[in-house]
Amino acid sequence: MTEARARNTGGTGLGLAIVKHVLSRHNSRLMIFSEPGKGSSFSFTLPAELVLGSTPKRSRS
Repeated sequence: MTEARARNTGGTGLGLAIVKHVLSRHNSRLMIFSEPGKGSSFSFTLPAELVLGSTPKRSRS
């Protein structure tokens, strides 16, 4: 893809597909909020055990 085409079309969308795939492999979720004419926002959730410094939940025996 040429630089001019990427700029005109906003890219290929490949980056978002890669992010979605990586998050799904880590039992995570990608959320996309879009409003025509206003733009989009992206957020994701990660399981606590993947976050450094978090304490994993213990199950009761």
